[in-house]
Amino acid sequence: MAEPTKQTESLEKLLDKNVKGEDLAEIKRILYGKELPTLDVPESAKKLAAKYNFEIQAYQFGTIFEEQLRTPRIVRVGLIQTHIVRPTSDPLKEQREAIFDRIAKLVEAAAYCGVNIVCFQELWPYPFAFATREKQPWCEFAESAEHGPTTQFCQKLARQYNMVIVSSILERAENLEDILWNTTVIISNSGRVIGKHRKNHIPRIGDFNESHYYMEGDTGHPVFQTQFGRIAVNICFGRHHPLNWLMFGVNGAEIVFNPSATVAPLSEPLWGIEARNAAITNGYFTAAINRVGVETFPNQFSTGDGNPPHRDLKYFYGSSYMAAPDGSRTPGLSRVKDGLLVTELDLNLNRQVRDYTCFQMTQRFDLYAESLAKIVKPDYKPQIVKEN
Repeated sequence: MAEPTKQTESLEKLLDKNVKGEDLAEIKRILYGKELPTLDVPESAKKLAAKYNFEIQAYQFGTIFEEQLRTPRIVRVGLIQTHIVRPTSDPLKEQREAIFDRIAKLVEAAAYCGVNIVCFQELWPYPFAFATREKQPWCEFAESAEHGPTTQFCQKLARQYNMVIVSSILERAENLEDILWNTTVIISNSGRVIGKHRKNHIPRIGDFNESHYYMEGDTGHPVFQTQFGRIAVNICFGRHHPLNWLMFGVNGAEIVFNPSATVAPLSEPLWGIEARNAAITNGYFTAAINRVGVETFPNQFSTGDGNPPHRDLKYFYGSSYMAAPDGSRTPGLSRVKDGLLVTELDLNLNRQVRDYTCFQMTQRFDLYAESLAKIVKPDYKPQIVKEN
């Protein structure tokens, strides 16, 4: 799993190195909406991070004003990004268990930081083999969403730390002819499975032709009521689809997580925009999580685009971040290092922003429902007005 040529650590590091003083503050104001206050990271978490070589960043989102009739609704959210731990040629069980061990250390640090809800990257217990076109051995990773080894591992952590866990897996529907799905499981802080969501939009772009393994999901746009707020999951490629984000908001989501596995040549210029824009447009918090590093596979595979066969999907650039409905966002985690991003939110900000912007009041569902109903008909004609 050798890394490619030296990678940029992060946009923030570049800025801090090359711009100083008032200019740096102004750039960050424009880039991030405002500079967020940082949170103190407990020494116990810092020691874990130093011992196991991961970074911790921690920030606080405030509200526009202090309300008179509602008490604050404070929630701490943790986002975890990681490399894979073992070579992809190792036995599958050893690969998965090494990742379990790694994640357990970061979740422990999240618990020290007071995190209530934690989300991992897309298909976090495995290498992202689901674009190599090879069915075996990778389909062996598929597991039950309700009772599989990954869910059991997360249930133990959820009970131990009183934490809601958002866990993306390769699901095998054993009650439905062993069909595979790209699924995210929501595990309550009680340790019980609240429910699951299957990925709505499957990529067919570059190496990422994932329909060799699973197709579009059938769970709609569920929102999960937890002790710490209403959450939803827009899985990876779904972030490119504004209506996907919209429907989670319509169904009442207060935080929407976007667990992803995406590489620099494919999406990095889009990464900092899409989840942030969704937060602004839909009046909720968003969380974008990406894996880190290069994952090299035993056999070569081809994209079918004329380029030579290769053994990796290029560079997963991390850069996980959180965005708020007022347009502010955290800096990103590292592009090169495992990390934990902790953010403290007041969910009251969602309503405050919606009252101010009126985006929800002015979005005209009636107009678009009528237009979309026409579009799905086979005789649809685009509304193009031509000169007589």
